[in-house]
Amino acid sequence: MTGKLCNQQLGCVILLSFVLCLVLLCFDYSALTGSNNGDTSLVNNYVNPISTQSSNSSDPISPLPHNPPDSDPCLGRYIYVHNLPSRFNEALLQNCHLLTPGTEKNMCQYLSNLGLGPRIQNHEMVLLNDSWYLTNQFLLEVIFHNKMKNYKCLTNDSSLASAIYVPFYAGLDISRYLFAGASTSLRDSSAIDLLEWVREGEEWKKMWGRDHFFVVGRISWDFRRQTDNESDWGSKFRFLPESNNMTMLSIEASSWNNDFAVPYPTCFHPSSEGEIIQWQDKMRRQKRRYLFSFAGGPRPDLQGSIRGKIIDQCLASGSLCKLIDCNYGATNCNNPVNVMKVFQSSVFCLQPQGDSYTRRSIFDAILAGCIPVFFHPGTAYAQYLWHLPKNYTTYSLYLPVRDVKDWKMMINETLLGVPEDRVLALREEVVKLIPRVIYADPKSKLESVEDAFDLAVKGILERTEGVRRIIREGKDPAIGFADGDDFKYTFSTYEEQS
Repeated sequence: MTGKLCNQQLGCVILLSFVLCLVLLCFDYSALTGSNNGDTSLVNNYVNPISTQSSNSSDPISPLPHNPPDSDPCLGRYIYVHNLPSRFNEALLQNCHLLTPGTEKNMCQYLSNLGLGPRIQNHEMVLLNDSWYLTNQFLLEVIFHNKMKNYKCLTNDSSLASAIYVPFYAGLDISRYLFAGASTSLRDSSAIDLLEWVREGEEWKKMWGRDHFFVVGRISWDFRRQTDNESDWGSKFRFLPESNNMTMLSIEASSWNNDFAVPYPTCFHPSSEGEIIQWQDKMRRQKRRYLFSFAGGPRPDLQGSIRGKIIDQCLASGSLCKLIDCNYGATNCNNPVNVMKVFQSSVFCLQPQGDSYTRRSIFDAILAGCIPVFFHPGTAYAQYLWHLPKNYTTYSLYLPVRDVKDWKMMINETLLGVPEDRVLALREEVVKLIPRVIYADPKSKLESVEDAFDLAVKGILERTEGVRRIIREGKDPAIGFADGDDFKYTFSTYEEQS
């Protein structure tokens, strides 16, 4: 009788324990899936996403996901890199013989050393160390991608990412067709396929592309063909709806707000801070025998070009000016040693517009400690907002020329009139800019110095955080994101600061 009673009591205890555990589990589950003080689960953060192309400020926009703990050194700096099909990047390099047909250059030779090109043999000791390469000015997208692979805040979890990098080699892709008379549909095909691929990803839906960015090694106008006329230049990549929601970094920006300019790659790719400091010291001590120099050729077919005037005045200035003839067919401009030797020996380097607003020579001059002289605000001041000082008078001279027909100045007299103390101050600022305009070796990590890549990444992260702030405030992130600015390259704004 007693044993039977004990068995019954034991059964009751087991039953009561089972019921109690079940109640506790149910309570835990409701706590995990419910809301507390307005916080919802991450799964439901984007139930009401913004429109693919634009959104109204009245659209319901859910909070962004919570960031990692404050102790995380990569807080707000994580970047997720899309693993694109190889036809959008690596396959283009494997078929490098197809790039830039119609020109005299074969791009294959420049793809060595992670896109830096062949190492330069420094026979004349002009370049000081072995971190100099024959770098092609159109290979920034390859160099940037290889540097991104070494970025210390990469993440495989896109939900943690502050920005999404799309490693599409758009410049190399379009270069296959620019000189080949290809149809507009062929020129646009890769861009259309790329955007379709990106649009299908979960990452796109988070901010409908406004946290996505890509880098190109050509000027932005190569991707802004406004009609489908076969005779028009370039592709219409940047006018496609999804592309309009993305930010593009290029060696020359357009007047649209979703384009940002970053420096052309120079031939100096240091592997340590010590190499940079050593080079800066050399440029401070450098003896400069020429008052000014110009590397370039005339542009007689380019309406409004001032290059002919500049060349004439350089030649008329005798020993005050050194001209590097880069006319079509000339070869000495392709040798970085020749260019650096002249720029290192010059106080001022003239930087008129080229075939477009900007030119790589700007950054070659800064690298040589040569004070750049600009004639149009679109050549640098309205372009490299993340890399060059806003107060352009601290590092350059500005001689505005609205119309070559109205040219009245004598360059040599103008430059001779600059006081010596200002020349020294300008040169010091130029030398300080050197780290900001070079791309360090992708295999290296600069711990205490920010190069052009670092500043570009910082600019992108600040831009995407600005968009998130707008979303959190319940405003429309499409407003102003990709608007055009017709006054971006006008003279008046910069003449007022002179």
